[in-house]
Amino acid sequence: MDGQSLTDLVEEHLGLAREHGSGRSAITVHGGREHHLRQTMVALAGGRSLGEHESPGEATLQVLRGRVRLHAGGESWEGAPGDYVVIPPQRHDLEALEDAAVLLTVANRLAD
Repeated sequence: MDGQSLTDLVEEHLGLAREHGSGRSAITVHGGREHHLRQTMVALAGGRSLGEHESPGEATLQVLRGRVRLHAGGESWEGAPGDYVVIPPQRHDLEALEDAAVLLTVANRLAD
């Protein structure tokens, strides 16, 4: 059984996010197309966002570090470390209120 430290990944990718022009860095920690579940750790430098995008389907977000704001439709949600939210199935945006990292979990629909 292989494990990895999310704490170490957060540190590494926050460093990369701070250096990158987009202000973000991400890594898939589990899954992919052939799996029912995909988990991606996303790091965002403070003040940066992912920009509005379509919902990936059934998905959740867990805050690992910092504070974030999720905007979806006319609603918004703020999260801090340990907070968790189900992402609404509509266009949304994720904003880092300070250097932040989240774990995005998406349920994949596999072809039969």
